[in-house]
Amino acid sequence: MPVYEYICRACSRSFDDLVFDSAAPPCPTCQATDVERVLSVFAVGRGQGPAPAPAAGPCGSCGDPRGPGACGLS
Repeated sequence: MPVYEYICRACSRSFDDLVFDSAAPPCPTCQATDVERVLSVFAVGRGQGPAPAPAAGPCGSCGDPRGPGACGLS
């Protein structure tokens, strides 16, 4: 059951709701049923550990994508 975000066209309040069917919920402030589902913005958090190591760049001598020293020319 997805959570959708809505904006009430009558009072301009934004709210979210857990949707069980395709019917849009009424506004919790003014009870109007003229609501618009809007694109939800979400955030992805990182754990508390250190940042991941950056990927190796191409070899400076030949451009081998495996990184420096992979081809034996470095």
